[in-house]
Amino acid sequence: MVDYSRFDELDVRLDGKILRVTLNKPDRRNIIDDAVNRQLGDVFTEAAMDRDVATVVLTGEGKVFCAGGDMVKMQKKIDDPSLFYAGVHNSRRLVFSVLDCPKPIIACVNGDAIGLGATLALLCDIVIVNEDARLADPHTKVGLVCGDGGALIWPALIGYARAKRYLLSGDLITGKDAEAIGLVTFAVSKDELSALTEEWAQKLANGALQSIAGTKITMNVPLRQAAQSLLDVGMAYEGLSNITRDHQEAVTAFIEKRKPEFTGE
Repeated sequence: MVDYSRFDELDVRLDGKILRVTLNKPDRRNIIDDAVNRQLGDVFTEAAMDRDVATVVLTGEGKVFCAGGDMVKMQKKIDDPSLFYAGVHNSRRLVFSVLDCPKPIIACVNGDAIGLGATLALLCDIVIVNEDARLADPHTKVGLVCGDGGALIWPALIGYARAKRYLLSGDLITGKDAEAIGLVTFAVSKDELSALTEEWAQKLANGALQSIAGTKITMNVPLRQAAQSLLDVGMAYEGLSNITRDHQEAVTAFIEKRKPEFTGE
């Protein structure tokens, strides 16, 4: 039996055949720092091998699902780019841990899902969102290349024309509108979110597990193949953008609580 209590950066518990994983830092808007990134990759890998787990449910504690990366720590990665490159493996591994896990993963998006938070949710197999929640990948708004998975999953779900509209601008989309264009599976009211998530968790956990697993892995083959090349290119370009003047301006503006003034450099 896997000891999930060792995941001290997350709330992880096995509830019957359902592994419930909660991003549990609501005071920090459930951001994914390096430690959380590592443990998310670990927990999906453990779930893949754990015969006691049939389905995984991922959600966030509080009003926000996940606000993405840590803007304050971005300054440290500008000052010492080796810190950015040290995190590349974890970001790449997180994407593959979700795609490679044969157990269906349900994202219960209780609130805003931004940046890597949106990517993490959208990589899941069933995505159930609060219709009032907002999703976005605002890498370009902070002077970074969208390299850690958004450029993989958004086009796969809604096509290149729509994906470029959101990824190049970094604009927000509501859960309700996301359902309308096929970005998420279901968008429901906040009051209906838990019940629908539980319905799908039980449905999948009590299904023909081997056939469900085989179907998921088969359907994910194109995504896994694309990820092999796309993530390497995307993370390399994101690494270059990490040392641009525009990214430094975005981080400085965030700390000073003002709008950034980009120069294209």
